[in-house]
Amino acid sequence: MSGKRVLLYVQHLLGIGHLKRAATLADAMTCIGLEVTLVSGGIEVPGMVINASRVVQLPPASAGDLSFKTLVDAGGKPVDEVWKKKRRDLLLQTWQETDPHAIVVELFPFGRRQMRFELLPLLDAALGARHRPVMVSSVRDVLGGGQKDSVRQYKMLELFESYFDHLLVHGDPLLIPFDRTFVHAARIAGKLHYTGYVVDRARSPNIGSNAGRDEVIVSVGGGAVGRPLLEAAILAQPLSTLARHRWRLLAGSNIADADLADLRTLASATASGGRVTVERNRDDFSGLLANCCLSVSQGGYNTIMDILCAGARAVVVPFAGGAEIEQSLRARLLAERGWIEMVEEAQLGPRTLADAINRAALGVPSKTGSVNLNGAQNGAAMLAQWTSELPW
Repeated sequence: MSGKRVLLYVQHLLGIGHLKRAATLADAMTCIGLEVTLVSGGIEVPGMVINASRVVQLPPASAGDLSFKTLVDAGGKPVDEVWKKKRRDLLLQTWQETDPHAIVVELFPFGRRQMRFELLPLLDAALGARHRPVMVSSVRDVLGGGQKDSVRQYKMLELFESYFDHLLVHGDPLLIPFDRTFVHAARIAGKLHYTGYVVDRARSPNIGSNAGRDEVIVSVGGGAVGRPLLEAAILAQPLSTLARHRWRLLAGSNIADADLADLRTLASATASGGRVTVERNRDDFSGLLANCCLSVSQGGYNTIMDILCAGARAVVVPFAGGAEIEQSLRARLLAERGWIEMVEEAQLGPRTLADAINRAALGVPSKTGSVNLNGAQNGAAMLAQWTSELPW
C-alpha cells in the first residue's frame, strides 16, 4: 500500500450508472495501492461489488421524480432538515476518520445541486484542514440538464474554481469534447484532464461461455425508467427479421415485482414461438453482449461502453425524460459515425423499433479502437501522481 488515502463520494438518484462508474474507478485505484473509502448516498444496489478499503453507506436518497428537484428517503418520503443533518454529520465524520490525501466528488459542482447541504460543508472543512487534500471533481463525458442555462453554468464554474484543483472528465475529446455541454471548459483547461471512458475490465466476458449466443439482448440498466422500451421490444419481436432468435430482456434491479410479472405476461401473450425471456439483471452482462447477435438498450454511459467493448451490433433508445439530453447527445454522435442505430424515445413503438433492429442486423459490428477506453486506469494513475506530490 502507498498509504495515500482517497475519499470518493458518489450519489446516484435514478439509475445506477454513477455508482457503477465510481465503483470501477475505486477498483482501479485500489489495484495500484491507493486506500479508497467510497461514500455512497444512493439506494443500495443488490449484487454491486465494490473493491475498496471501506464503503460507507449514507442514509439513502433518490429522486422524487424526473425533475430531480425533490429528494426522497428510503421510504419514499421527502427528506427534512433532521435527515439532512444526519447525512451531513456522517459525511463529515467519515472525512475526519479517513483524513484523505484526495477527495473525489462525483459530478458536483456540474450536477447534484441537491446535495449542497452536505457537500459544501465537506469542501469547506477540507479546504481549511491542517492537511489540505487534493480536491477533484469527477464527471462523465456529457453533463445532464442545464446546458442552456447560462446562470447555472456560471455557478458551476464559480464553485469549481473556488474548491477544486482538478477535473477528471471520463470521456475522449475525439468523440465528445467537454465544451459540448459546458461552455466554460476553455477557462479551466489547465485543470481539465480527459481520462478516456471508464470500463469495468473485471467484467470482461468469459471466452468459453456460450451465454447469450446469437440472442437479442434487451437491457435498461437499473430499470427505473425502462418499462416502455421493454414493452416495445416484446411487441417488436414478432415484427422483426430476428424473431426466430432467442430474445433476453434484462429488466433491471429497480423494477417492481408487479411490473416484472406484467412484462412476462405480455411476453407469453405476444411474442412468437415462446422465444422471449424476461429476467432481472445478470452478472454476466458483458459476456451476453460479446455473444449476442444484437443489443437493444437505453443510452446510459456504462451500457454504451459495454456495447463498444463487445463490438456488438446495437440499437439505442436514449432516455430523454425531464430535461435530460445526456443519453441523446451521446447516442446521436455514435449514430452519426455509423456505430449504432438510434431511435428517439418520442418515436419509440413496436414498428419503429423493429425497423431499427432490422437495419442493425444487416450492419457490420463497429470498430471502435480509436476511442480511449482506459479511463479507470488513467484516472487512478492521475490521482496517485497528485497525492504523491503532497508533503504529508
